[in-house]
Amino acid sequence: MKLDTYEKELIQLDEAGKIPLANVDPEEKLALMAAARETLHKDKRINIRMSGRDLLSIKRKANRFGMPYQTLISSVLHQYVSGDLKPTLVEESKSLYQQRKETKS
Repeated sequence: MKLDTYEKELIQLDEAGKIPLANVDPEEKLALMAAARETLHKDKRINIRMSGRDLLSIKRKANRFGMPYQTLISSVLHQYVSGDLKPTLVEESKSLYQQRKETKS
């Protein structure tokens, strides 16, 4: 798994013992564990149609990140619904979609 700079820094700090452990409330710990489990639990399947060219590009990017392409797609969708994608990228995609839609009409 490839780690970003922030994740690498956290691991280094943890290994050096520089991240203090706080006394965690047992109820809070259970709630956090449940939230983490729910985040990782993937219980729905979807089918989408996309161009072969886009799929090939996604597969290439996923390969560069060292992950399966389905995981990359899921990650991008999660970032979108979580609001983590920059609005400019979303707006550009929306604009492109509208242009394609108008061209087909």
